[in-house]
Amino acid sequence: MLDMPPPTDAGDVTGHRLDHADGSRRQVFITHIETPYPQGRLIVSRTDTRGIITHCNQSFVDMSGYTRDELIGQPHCLLRHPDMPSAVFRELWETVQGGRQWHGYVKNLRKDGGHYWVFATIVPNIRDGRIVGYTSVRRQPSREKVAQAEANYREWNRS
Repeated sequence: MLDMPPPTDAGDVTGHRLDHADGSRRQVFITHIETPYPQGRLIVSRTDTRGIITHCNQSFVDMSGYTRDELIGQPHCLLRHPDMPSAVFRELWETVQGGRQWHGYVKNLRKDGGHYWVFATIVPNIRDGRIVGYTSVRRQPSREKVAQAEANYREWNRS
């Protein structure tokens, strides 16, 4: 997975080491700058069963700050923000691997160290009774729900 150098013009930047469920680790830098979700657009991506990105729409490319070539073939956790509790992703994976859809509020990390919030729906793609991948559709989140998620996630990260 890509280690990203710190942004050169972002002001207040902090570094974090992320440990992923697959055992990989990487250094990320965050700027605390939020990119507003684009009104009226959906962010769509598909992954294989291991969470490797196989497809993404232009809204995904635009919001992430990566190019399509940088995204395809990378683990979706490339966008994991250090403020997101690992318990959220454990629940997400248990749900979709069990063949059910998952909904939740997610703070994603942009390539430039900034972030954006989404309300995500992730569904397993099932062919001949077998899960072959996952589709994630993200839409603009309610700001009230984002504030609630931020408070919950801070509390979960403290425990």
